[in-house]
Amino acid sequence: MKHEYLKNVVTLHLCPDKCVGCEKCTEVCPHGVFKVDNGKAAIHDKDSCMECGACSKNCPANAISVKVGVGCFCAVLMGWLAGGEPNCDCGGAECC
Repeated sequence: MKHEYLKNVVTLHLCPDKCVGCEKCTEVCPHGVFKVDNGKAAIHDKDSCMECGACSKNCPANAISVKVGVGCFCAVLMGWLAGGEPNCDCGGAECC
């Protein structure tokens, strides 16, 4: 199942010049946002990012930044912690 959230609002940023090609981002991203081309990471599907922060926390070169605690991931987590349904207010049929 393809997860896609609101278009063009994700806080994810990649600095390709810093990337060392370790592929950690491709290993830890739950939605396949990254791919590695010619030894460097590239954002393959930015709108599928749920802003969980796994990529930035595992990047040894600090080439990836993302604002964690916003968006759909936060809604899913807060819904789970509160014992309710996620609510990120994006209204998408496939969201969360």
